[in-house]
Amino acid sequence: MGETSTRKVTSHHDLDVWKRARELAYQAFELSKGFPREETYSLTDQIRRSSRSVTANIAEAWQKRRYEASFIHKLTDAAAEAAETQDWFVHAADAGYLSGEDCDQYCRSYEDLLKTLHSMMFYAAKWCRPVSSHKPQTTHHTE
Repeated sequence: MGETSTRKVTSHHDLDVWKRARELAYQAFELSKGFPREETYSLTDQIRRSSRSVTANIAEAWQKRRYEASFIHKLTDAAAEAAETQDWFVHAADAGYLSGEDCDQYCRSYEDLLKTLHSMMFYAAKWCRPVSSHKPQTTHHTE
């Protein structure tokens, strides 16, 4: 599953998949700095947006893990953004802004990320918190 270490995960920041997605988003940002100015509002913007959206959707999935369907939905969104980022890398290579070898490397990294996301979706029940059947206690103050 990729996220099965014995340490306790208390935040999406603790997830290896989120950390890897964040590193890949940073790499995409650095790479896109070398794109021509005329790509600023197209390829540059798109590759930055989609790569950053992967981490944002993982964060949302973590917060929605109380409901398995919501958790899976947000992980599906993260996977879709990861696949979109792969596609933008291919466009960058086609335009000559990225070597074919580098494109393959970035796409493989995203493929590994996608495998982890799909595994988390498949084993969603292990990630999701059960819904409590009791309401939290309230404290009553008397004067």
